[in-house]
Amino acid sequence: MLLRHTTAEVTERTALTINPAKTCQPIGAMYAALGVHGCLPHSHGSQGCCSYHRSTLTRHYKEPVMAATSSFTEGSSVFGGQANLLQAFETIFTVYNPDIVAVHTTCLSETIGDDISQIISKAKADGKIPEGKHAIHANTPSYVGSHITGFANMAKSLVTNFAEGTGEDKKQINLLPGWVEPPDMRELKCLAHRMGVDVIMFPDTSDVLDAPQTGKHELYPKGGATVAQIRSAGDSIGTIGLGHSASTRAASALEEKCEVANEMLELPIGLQATDRLIEAMRVMAGVKVPDIITDERGRLLDMIADMHQYIHGKRVALWGDPDQLVSLCDFLVCLDMKPVYILTGTPSTRFEKRVRAVLGDSVPDVKIRKGSGADMFLMHQWIKQESVDLLIGNTYGKYIARDENIPFVRHGFPILDRVGHAYFPTVGYRGGMYLLEKILNAFMDRQDREALEEKFELTM
Repeated sequence: MLLRHTTAEVTERTALTINPAKTCQPIGAMYAALGVHGCLPHSHGSQGCCSYHRSTLTRHYKEPVMAATSSFTEGSSVFGGQANLLQAFETIFTVYNPDIVAVHTTCLSETIGDDISQIISKAKADGKIPEGKHAIHANTPSYVGSHITGFANMAKSLVTNFAEGTGEDKKQINLLPGWVEPPDMRELKCLAHRMGVDVIMFPDTSDVLDAPQTGKHELYPKGGATVAQIRSAGDSIGTIGLGHSASTRAASALEEKCEVANEMLELPIGLQATDRLIEAMRVMAGVKVPDIITDERGRLLDMIADMHQYIHGKRVALWGDPDQLVSLCDFLVCLDMKPVYILTGTPSTRFEKRVRAVLGDSVPDVKIRKGSGADMFLMHQWIKQESVDLLIGNTYGKYIARDENIPFVRHGFPILDRVGHAYFPTVGYRGGMYLLEKILNAFMDRQDREALEEKFELTM
């Protein structure tokens, strides 16, 4: 077996992480930058770092991910990367002509202490950034935080560099989606459109990392939030931030800079979390909820009621991003399932409190771990002590699923061995139905696969 070395006895580790349930900050910053139209992410570090970040996103989305790099050499590591970045700006704007270059740092550039703000200022003074073009940056050292931290830092940078309050009263709401998939961002915009609410969403990777095949490669696809849209966010009537870990920094920066009040919600995964988003938009925009959304809710509720016999009381182990996990736990409790093991490699001061708030008294024996030491090795140890009925998490859980023969629903980042996550939403009522279908199919497939000959049924 692949993981036969895993022991059931848990030994506390302070300086060792085995198969962490996270990846590094620059990947998150790169993903956020791709959610801006005409933006080219730029990795300020070695060529190998940029290749890893691009390949991880490419494998997850099955799409080409464009990014530039400062291509540090040994000399850059000793004397600093200013010369490399200045040359990069000149080359990028001359050859690739983006509207924006979004620079994110790496371990190496952070360790040597490159001052990116100063380098960008010098590039502007030297005329290496053309008139009407932009260069922004976010500090994203890989040795702290996670890809969610990097996403949050770049989203905040978009606010600090572009958002403006002109005093004009625009009847629009800022919707900060957090780290979700492109189809999730499209579904969020669809819900707002059906309610008659004008939203400014950023970052927005829909039509960027799920762009249609037209036979012609577009270096900068049609999707993504524009600079003009992000600028107008300062005149919106309010901000709804989704996912505390990924969106709080940008929402707070927007309130501080432009005095746009914000309301923070959990990601709208499942029935109750989507209810809260719909209610927040209804109140903030002063609109009514249309029948089409009420009907979608009813269909999800009907599906839950019809299929309750297959999911009631099932024990679930989850790992991944904190915002995703909190909302998944909320949905699972609504389904009368029991999330018993929950871990995230992302440091978060409020993660456990948020999880316990949605679990209430429904799972008194839940085990929760975050940050250092919250890894797939620990998850496997917990499962060896007392098994579960279902696994929900990214692709790295497939080894545990195989070794322990447990049904596995892939959700989160990265998913490297399946498709669908980049095309079908899991937020909103329709997304809840898709996610519930995946959970049900995992159980039913196992029931069919392992049924005795005399108990193999046509109708389930």
